[in-house]
Amino acid sequence: MKMLSLGAGNMVASDRIVCIVSPDTAPVKRLVQDAKEDGRVIDVTGGKKTLSVIVMDSDHVILSKIRPPKLRQAINTSDDTLIEDEEDE
Repeated sequence: MKMLSLGAGNMVASDRIVCIVSPDTAPVKRLVQDAKEDGRVIDVTGGKKTLSVIVMDSDHVILSKIRPPKLRQAINTSDDTLIEDEEDE
């Protein structure tokens, strides 16, 4: 099982990810709000801005401070390279 680093020591099983999306659209905002109400949100942003939303096969929703393209690139690499935390913008 390949683990994907989300920064600050947080990791997720990459084979359990359903999708990685930007948090900016109205449907994704509703998805996050519904998941918050149901207690299915895992926030690993460390207080920083949410740059991606990861939907898991367990219906959990993970909020990350790493941009979707960088997460997708890390999933597609064959090694276990860790993603470095992004600088504040």
